[in-house]
Amino acid sequence: MLMTKRKPVTIGEILTEEFMQPLGLTQAALAEAMGVQRKHVNELCNDRRNVTAATALILARVFGNSPDFWLNVQRRSDLWQAMNDPRELARIERAKPLATAA
Repeated sequence: MLMTKRKPVTIGEILTEEFMQPLGLTQAALAEAMGVQRKHVNELCNDRRNVTAATALILARVFGNSPDFWLNVQRRSDLWQAMNDPRELARIERAKPLATAA
């Protein structure tokens, strides 16, 4: 389980700061390399779009790393969000372990 109180780095931050900036890539150039619309890349960079399995495969192919890398960044962000959103936390805490029902 994710035990940190500090918000994990997002897909947008990783994509722009660790990949695009060092390589001198613009959103338009990355979109062309990925074979997607620039809007898709813009939404990824601005954390308005989640990484799906297909997007992870595309990013892995473009940057030469693994799809698991991209999915793990997304997973950590999703888990942190759920654990730090009061409404989601209340929903989670309403769940009862099956061991008590057996």
